[in-house]
Amino acid sequence: MASKKRDYYEVLGVDRGASADDIKKAYRKLAIKYHPDQNPGDKVAEEKFKEVSEAYEVLSDPSKRQQYDQFGHAAFGAGRGGGAGGFGGGGIDLEEALRTFMGAAGGGSSIFDNFFGGSSQARNPNSPQSGADLRFDLEIDFEEAVIGSRREVRINVNETCSRCKGSGAEPGSGRRSCSDCGGSGQVVSGSGFIQFRQTCPTCRGTGEVIEKSCTTCHGQGLVRKKRTIEVNIPAGVETGSRLRIAGKGEGGLRGGRAGDLYIVLHVREHEFFKRNDLDIVCEVPVPFHIAMLGGEVRVPTIHGNAILKIPAGTESGKVFRMRGKGITSPRYGTGDQHVVVQIEIPQGLSSKEKKKLQEAISLLSDKHFPLTQKMRNAAEVFYEHKQALEKAK
Repeated sequence: MASKKRDYYEVLGVDRGASADDIKKAYRKLAIKYHPDQNPGDKVAEEKFKEVSEAYEVLSDPSKRQQYDQFGHAAFGAGRGGGAGGFGGGGIDLEEALRTFMGAAGGGSSIFDNFFGGSSQARNPNSPQSGADLRFDLEIDFEEAVIGSRREVRINVNETCSRCKGSGAEPGSGRRSCSDCGGSGQVVSGSGFIQFRQTCPTCRGTGEVIEKSCTTCHGQGLVRKKRTIEVNIPAGVETGSRLRIAGKGEGGLRGGRAGDLYIVLHVREHEFFKRNDLDIVCEVPVPFHIAMLGGEVRVPTIHGNAILKIPAGTESGKVFRMRGKGITSPRYGTGDQHVVVQIEIPQGLSSKEKKKLQEAISLLSDKHFPLTQKMRNAAEVFYEHKQALEKAK
């Protein structure tokens, strides 16, 4: 009996009234936890990752979410997840699972992690078969993620053979019924009450064999080729963002459509700018005299240099917000930049400079250092209490 598909809100661990930001944050947390790169060889984690991605595909789209809230999983048809935009383009039914378990699914593996599932194999083994979806991990610079860029990726992929159009048969040739299984696709062994039915090893369950194999693909229907693909990276992407390029996956067989290529992005960290969703966080050194007397400092932002006013008496660790200086997303707007002040002490002073500085410092008294005075007062109260306790023993 097939397992019941879980509620998408339950999968992401959010309430039905959750905001788009809450859904995105929940998805990001779970996607990182179950990502195949973090759990190599873990099939349970792989299934969890696909389940989480399918749920997010629906709930992150206002239109699909409205349909799901009204009709549930039935809104997308039996066995389907997030519709055409989701992973794999369709569900996996029991018949397909049994064929795979018995080794009848056929097909070769690729150097790519085909964890997106691919398209469900048609019930008729001789009907058009869609190509598998492929994944390619692309590392990009922080600047590319912020402003967008255009990149070329080179991959090796199984393309539909142009000579036989994916049929595996030499042009002018065709297919005939398999003589070993009589066209049924299965062979029976044993006798009496105990008989074993298994996939025909000659035709691999199709019930047909090629009369003359294609001289280009040698009957496979696919040929291995190097492909260069141009990828447009939009502004505002982050680590874990995926770009779907339709029709650039593995080629289909017997006239089936090609699969899709999913580009999964990994953003390199920047030396100065740190990202928090759409906000930018950075530590800015402020000369001690500006922090003490007040003034202005020039602060780098991803949009260019900007002037930040520093009030007199600013302490190290103080955070200032520069509105609208964060990352811009077409979907969520523009974030802010948060500046963390780090007071900078001058280095390499000459004797003359030190003397001048000492003269200025001599004008200061305890009243100019309220934090120091506060610490001393707290310590005095502690010592007085301590002394009283010791006397009372």
